[in-house]
Amino acid sequence: MAELTLYGRSYCHLCEDMNIALEPLRRDFSFVLHEVDVDADPAAMARFDELVPVLMAGSPAAPDVELCHYFLDEKRVRAWLAAHVGPRAG
Repeated sequence: MAELTLYGRSYCHLCEDMNIALEPLRRDFSFVLHEVDVDADPAAMARFDELVPVLMAGSPAAPDVELCHYFLDEKRVRAWLAAHVGPRAG
């Protein structure tokens, strides 16, 4: 199963917006979404700080590639998911 990681902050409206924008993709593709609060993770803070929200392909332990930051790039994320898991059946 594909994994995505959303790096953000609890008080960040753009982070909340990106999470909500992922909903249609959850209906179309099967994937696990990990959410990481950068304020609680020094390594994530050092890497992402003001870029949040950042959506990465992969798990928090092994983030692979940045798919987008600030706003959801639905076309890019949809293409990545299609290439890695394909659409949900039915």
